[in-house]
Amino acid sequence: MEFLKYHAHGNDYLVSTSEHPDFSENELTSEQVRKICHRNFGLGSDGILVGGKDDSGNCFTLKIYNPDGSTAEKSGNGLRIFARSLWDRKLVDQSKFKIVTSGGIVCAQVDSSGQSVTVEMGSVSFQSNIIPVTGESREVLNETLEINGEKLTFCSATIGNPHCVVLHRNISVEETIRLGPLIETHPSFPNRTNVQFLEVLNRNTIRIEIWERGAGYTLASGSSSCAAASVAHRLGLCDAEIAVLMPGGQIDITISENYNIIMKGSVTRIGKMTLDLECMDFEIPA
Repeated sequence: MEFLKYHAHGNDYLVSTSEHPDFSENELTSEQVRKICHRNFGLGSDGILVGGKDDSGNCFTLKIYNPDGSTAEKSGNGLRIFARSLWDRKLVDQSKFKIVTSGGIVCAQVDSSGQSVTVEMGSVSFQSNIIPVTGESREVLNETLEINGEKLTFCSATIGNPHCVVLHRNISVEETIRLGPLIETHPSFPNRTNVQFLEVLNRNTIRIEIWERGAGYTLASGSSSCAAASVAHRLGLCDAEIAVLMPGGQIDITISENYNIIMKGSVTRIGKMTLDLECMDFEIPA
């Protein structure tokens, strides 16, 4: 199996180089994904991207695998990486093109260097029945979540995948790793949730730490940047153009009046990788 490997601010993905995958016959199993993504026993990555042209030939389809073997509806960094891989393989030029995910259709554009990608991510919703969040239908803003007796103020949003944004004055890696998995699997979120810890620095800058559903602690996340920026704007804490600072780097978010999101960030190519099938026969120790 052949892959191209990229990272977006330290969030790395393997991209299958097959242009026309047949998911019905060649879909990766959860066990295969876990083995391929494993940092010690596989190629190592935060996920796998499998895609190609759709039947019409007018756009591309993308399936996103998390390292735990589950799938994601949408990934901002994954979309930018996939777009860059199409550009590298000369399947697209500098014009806009569409990518279809299970979380919706987006438009992407790669700049002339290939190192920066802009994605029109679609619209953000704060509605509980769309995210989803349990309880009556409502906008999930400034609510309280209790974790092991600790009360946290949070908002929820979706941009095709669910997010819980926790409002914090002083965010840290330690708090993210401690609380992230407990929030991800909290009963309030039927489909589990991505988690961001948000600190507002000024009207145009926020800082976040990220716990990703199915991946764990992550240096950067595109959809998390979209969700956190949208929450900060919806609460009146930030303007419509926001720089999102993460441990891995910066993503720029622009929010329209209707909460349509444009995301811009860098993508770096790491190299080509070949998976030997012997890897798939090895049993990872428990």
